[in-house]
Amino acid sequence: MFLQLLRSETATSSERARAALAGLRAYQQAERALRPPEMPIAAQIGRASLRDYGGAGPPVVFVPSLINPPYVLDLGEHVSLLRWLSGAGVRPLLLDWGAPRPEERNLDIAGHVETLLLPLLDALGERMALAGYCIGGTMAIAAAARRPVRGLALIAAPWHFSGFPRAARDDLVALWEQAKPTAEPMGVLPMEALQTSFWRLDPARTIRKFEDFGKLPPDSEAARGFVALEDWANDGPPLSLGAGRQLLCDFFGSDLPGQGEWRVGGQPVDIGELDCPILDIVSTTDRIVPAASAAGIGTGLKLDLGHVGMIVGSRGRQALWEPLGRWLSQLQYN
Repeated sequence: MFLQLLRSETATSSERARAALAGLRAYQQAERALRPPEMPIAAQIGRASLRDYGGAGPPVVFVPSLINPPYVLDLGEHVSLLRWLSGAGVRPLLLDWGAPRPEERNLDIAGHVETLLLPLLDALGERMALAGYCIGGTMAIAAAARRPVRGLALIAAPWHFSGFPRAARDDLVALWEQAKPTAEPMGVLPMEALQTSFWRLDPARTIRKFEDFGKLPPDSEAARGFVALEDWANDGPPLSLGAGRQLLCDFFGSDLPGQGEWRVGGQPVDIGELDCPILDIVSTTDRIVPAASAAGIGTGLKLDLGHVGMIVGSRGRQALWEPLGRWLSQLQYN
């Protein structure tokens, strides 16, 4: 897939092609820094666990996407939203979904909420706030509709999937049809299948980032940050077959959440019935989750940072970390 993009994007420039391949080679050969130590487990249900980052006040459970590992919220010692929040009057707990088990092949996204997320919240034994990132935000909405919470923060979280470009939605439904013959015998949808769809969203950027990386000093902070982020983007367990089908067909294909027809716990999730403070953070320049797909509820915060850049970029702390921290720290008084 990468070579196909390379040929199409650099067809008129062999110099650019050589630069992108040199950048790819440099990335593959780069030294990897050790990840920060994992935080202690506060609760565990099956394969899923909550890791406690400490800090003051009631807990805030961060719900990451099922796609890619959760550690983008704790990427490095000095690039960690969660570690920063723990020193800013917030007690964050990170949900780690773990890898799907063979018996979970039919577990869809609603099933993840019902059998993993809600039992984890119950196991904490105290009222908490929820903060969901990307598809994790979609799932956090469902959890907030089924349990009383102090507040709900949504970070680049899609709800109205009809807000995605029609071509992108059709491409993802087609991806399911292409992947199904291989995925069904395995019982999972491999991460590699989803990765191709992300590359197609902005093929020019996919090639350009490797061109630019090849020009960076290998021991620079920028180079180390690129390697850490690219490793995260290419990592992660597969989705259970049921979750992959529901994401690509029911969400992107039919927009069940936006139509009020996504059922969790046997009942449709109605965002109009949420009864808690809500902060809905969207980006006007997000190519992965466009602003038009947001739930559009509660207090809005608009950014001009990319989907991942708002979490780990150089402007992320001022634009997202600080206002999110202030909003979450105020919830302990509610």
